[in-house]
Amino acid sequence: MSEDPKDILARAQKRGSHGRQQEEGVLVVRTIAMPADTNPAGDIFGGWLMSQMDLAAGNMAGRVAQGRCATVSVEAMQFLRPVKVGDEVTLYATLRKVGRTSMSIHIDVWARARYSDKAETVTEGDFVFVALDENGAPRAISQN
Repeated sequence: MSEDPKDILARAQKRGSHGRQQEEGVLVVRTIAMPADTNPAGDIFGGWLMSQMDLAAGNMAGRVAQGRCATVSVEAMQFLRPVKVGDEVTLYATLRKVGRTSMSIHIDVWARARYSDKAETVTEGDFVFVALDENGAPRAISQN
């Protein structure tokens, strides 16, 4: 008898959780945007922000799969406002789906100006990861 996918997802979400910081999502990365991360316009380079998102999603993927994982795709990403040098950048991860070898992780990114109390959403995206074995081949994600 096959197990209910909702039960599998709930157990995987528990493995990926280490303290809720917002209604949905786990605080995974918090960093400060630095001058070395700017584009020619002086704002934070979108590629730097995307790499932080990949790190955050990879952190969650490794916890869920309990081992090595690789990014397969990035879906539905839009930059809503620029990130400035000195902004505190906070990334939250939410496990949305878990399959036999892959999982979908949603990343929300917030930025707070250095001396402000207000944070704003700057981007979000969906990352798909696959669990890998020691030879780099897809492997089943633990269902426990």
